[in-house]
Amino acid sequence: MERRSKQNYYLDIAQSVAERGTCLRRKFGAIIVNNDSIVSTGYAGAPRGRQNCCDLNFCLRDKLNIPRGERYELCRSVHAEANAIIAASREQMIGADLYLVCISPADGSVVGGTCCCSMCKRLVINAGIKRVFVRDTVDEYKVFNVEDWVTEDDSLGQRGY
Repeated sequence: MERRSKQNYYLDIAQSVAERGTCLRRKFGAIIVNNDSIVSTGYAGAPRGRQNCCDLNFCLRDKLNIPRGERYELCRSVHAEANAIIAASREQMIGADLYLVCISPADGSVVGGTCCCSMCKRLVINAGIKRVFVRDTVDEYKVFNVEDWVTEDDSLGQRGY
């Protein structure tokens, strides 16, 4: 029997974390790993003490027909990456890897082709995380070098806000 790769092992754990997610659109799970030790975990859900979308039985962004990737300020959830970063010290995150998995709330299947939103990319950069692994299928994943997000700055050539 072939042993599971370390990357898929950590993605499997991130997928289990995603199952705790409370979002009605997509459930994300994230773990931060440094030197083969899990530093922290996070899933998408409302801030502590506030009601989750799954408890309210509606998503405001769905109700307003807001497309995926837009108007995150209307979302009740703190994203999985943000929750994992909040739970760790910067010293633990410098040079670490973040593993991210998205699953469908409808059937628990892996949703491929995802990545961090622009807000979470900024958090990942500032946390000092080196790479982000994102699951596309049960066995396939993409690797993003965070330094590329710095050098491919989306604000270059823009003026003002």
